[in-house]
Amino acid sequence: MSSQPAADMTPTPPDDEGTPVSVKIRERLAAARKRFHANDNIAEFIEPGELEKLLDEVEAKMQGVLDSMVINTEGDHNTKNTARRVAKMYINEVFKGRYVAQPPITEFPNAEHLNELMIVGPITVRSACSHHFCPVIGKIWIGIMPNEHTNVIGLSKYARLVDWVMGRPQIQEEAVVQLADLIMEKTQPDGLAIVMEASHFCMSWRGVREMDSKMINSVMRGVFLKDSALRREFLSLIPGKN
Repeated sequence: MSSQPAADMTPTPPDDEGTPVSVKIRERLAAARKRFHANDNIAEFIEPGELEKLLDEVEAKMQGVLDSMVINTEGDHNTKNTARRVAKMYINEVFKGRYVAQPPITEFPNAEHLNELMIVGPITVRSACSHHFCPVIGKIWIGIMPNEHTNVIGLSKYARLVDWVMGRPQIQEEAVVQLADLIMEKTQPDGLAIVMEASHFCMSWRGVREMDSKMINSVMRGVFLKDSALRREFLSLIPGKN
């Protein structure tokens, strides 16, 4: 009797070709026990090539939203490619801060031992509220009180950090704290002050439709908390805030 070759008992890897890329990313986040709130950055859990697949997935879901709103995108030349445009807007533009790594920031030692107040601003804010995905448009001013050990970063880098943090669905109060934490970590100053003023379209475009209201909030760290004179100096140097 002829002997039969032993069956290959090597397990076949599961076929995940049909698994949506968003599910794969969520599984990695869950395995790492990382949260993925609207204002979190998840870039380290996205593998090369997956962002384009995520864009395709969002486009398909957005097309479903348009269909459910009873919009004939096939017959309407204005909305024929709207699903794709909206997907690209969310992933590649307004919420880009969720999906790309922090911009490279070159840090230099404080060779001249600078210890005077420095203010950067106004820096334009373009964000969106996480409640309605309506635009949040405004300005930010950043005050730094360096010490001899502070890392010095270029002025344009503050704008890049603002754009990265604000490029996510945000609540203004939380966004300013996130930005303060990041700048404190990068520069290690004696003090940090941030003031943000913004218009919220969820208030002017919908709801009460109040066109002139703005939200202003601030975060003070280090010597800006302890020294009221320094705090007043910072605020007095911001146009219209003294």
